[in-house]
Amino acid sequence: MRRITAEFWALGTKPRSDPVIIQSFSRWHFALCGQRTMTHCTSTILKSTSRTAPASPSNMRLQKFLAASGVDSRRKCKVCIREGRVTVNGETITEPGFSVDPSRDNVLLDSERLRLPRLKYYLLNKPKGVLCTARDPAGRPLAIDLVPHRGERLFTVGRLDENTQGLLLITNDGGLAERLAHPRYEVTRRYRAQVVGVPSADTLSELCRGMHFSDGHFQFRQVRFLRRRGNSAILEIELREGRNREVRRLLARAGHKVIQLERTTFGPLRIGHLNVGQSRELRPAELKELRRFSAMTPDERRPTAGSSRRRTKHHSRAVGSSRRAGGSVRRRRHRKTASRTPE
Repeated sequence: MRRITAEFWALGTKPRSDPVIIQSFSRWHFALCGQRTMTHCTSTILKSTSRTAPASPSNMRLQKFLAASGVDSRRKCKVCIREGRVTVNGETITEPGFSVDPSRDNVLLDSERLRLPRLKYYLLNKPKGVLCTARDPAGRPLAIDLVPHRGERLFTVGRLDENTQGLLLITNDGGLAERLAHPRYEVTRRYRAQVVGVPSADTLSELCRGMHFSDGHFQFRQVRFLRRRGNSAILEIELREGRNREVRRLLARAGHKVIQLERTTFGPLRIGHLNVGQSRELRPAELKELRRFSAMTPDERRPTAGSSRRRTKHHSRAVGSSRRAGGSVRRRRHRKTASRTPE
C-alpha cells in the first residue's frame, strides 16, 4: 500500500480529483492484494492517500479563501464557485472544497484576481443601539461601521445584544475568531451589571449553580457584589461562553432585572479607558498576548494548585520583606532620635 500511495502522489493528483486514475489504482490494488470488491479498494486508497498527503499550513479551501478575500459570506462564495465564475491558475473550479495556496495560486473571480487582505484587529467600546451583524435590512447602525476600514470584510468576534455596551473585538482573522468565540474554548468574559434591587448571598449562589431554560442550562462562573446604587446593585459577572441574552435572562429569572449591562473584558483584552463609541487597533503586545492565549487549551489557561501556592508564597515573602525593611527604617529613625536627645 505504501508503494501504491507513493506512486499515486507522484502523479501530482489530489484525492477525489481524478476518478480515472483512482479507478486504475483500485484495479491494481485489487489484482495485487485480492481485496473483496473494487469499492473497498477505492475506499482504502482514498483513506491511505488522505493520511499521507503532504499538507501545507498555508493551504485553505477555495470557499474560505473567497470569503477571506472580502467577496461575500461563505454561503454566497459557494454559489459563485458552483456557477463556474472562479478559476485557479487558468482552470475553472466548481468544487468549494478545492485546496488553494494563497501565496502561489492565481485565483480569479469574474477575471479579477483575488488576494488575502492584511489582517486587522480592532477593539471597540460598543454603544447601545448598535448591532453585531454584517448588514441590517432596517438600516440600523452596525458595529463594523464604527471602525476604520477600506472595504475589507470585517466581522465581530461573538456578539453583544443591541442594548448591551462594552468591549467588542472586530477582525478579519477567521481562525482567531473561531478559537475565541466557540464555546468549547471557554474564553472568559466579564460584565458589569446594574440590577433592580440588591441580590442576597443565596441568590448569587443560585446564579452560579445555574437554571434550566428551554434552550439549555445557564449559569454564571462567578458573580460578585460590588456596591449599592440607590435601590439597585452593581454586580461583576464572569462567563465562559456567551449564549443568547444569558446574563439578562438569568437575572430576570432571579427577580433582579438588568438596568444596564457592559462587557469589560474578553479573554486577555480589557476595555480600559476607551470611551463609548470609540475604537482603536490592538497594540502589538495585546495582539501577541491574544494569539498566545488563543493557542492554549482551556486546561492550560487555568492556574494549577502549585502555581497558586508559589504565587502566594512569593507574595508572602514580598510582604514580609517590606515589613522587615519598614521595621529597620523605624529602628534607624529611633536611634537617630535617641542620639539627638540630651542625656
